[in-house]
Amino acid sequence: MKTWVARKEDVNSGAIERKWFVVDAEGQTLGRISTHIAMVLRGRHKAIYTPHVDVGDFVVVINAAKVKVTGSKRKTKKYYNYSGYPGGLRAWTFEDLIEKDPKRVILHAVKGMLPKNRLAAQQLRKLKVYAGSEHPHSAQKPESLSF
Repeated sequence: MKTWVARKEDVNSGAIERKWFVVDAEGQTLGRISTHIAMVLRGRHKAIYTPHVDVGDFVVVINAAKVKVTGSKRKTKKYYNYSGYPGGLRAWTFEDLIEKDPKRVILHAVKGMLPKNRLAAQQLRKLKVYAGSEHPHSAQKPESLSF
């Protein structure tokens, strides 16, 4: 009996079915929700998981502004951006960033849990994050994903 391994051609031809999932981040812990989202984006929840091929599903995250963190991370967790120029290091706390752009908090956490290669960029494109409870992907009939 031979083991079947997914190939790039299988994904492009439509042989591998991709589902859409909706995750409600309201009241969820940032790290715990991010691990599950990364797992679904990579396709690790499927029996046909192949590490070098993108067999994952699409994930829509709603209520990103209402995600929570434990302990004192709300005031102490820092996000950095460096422009490459002297004096170009900027830092924001979790509290600042959740007010300014709550989508970046989820994207940053999930991106850190994906592999560091070109495949991760491809998988991250399947993640759609919205600050509120409305999203434009109802035509795809997304299933609710709970943890």
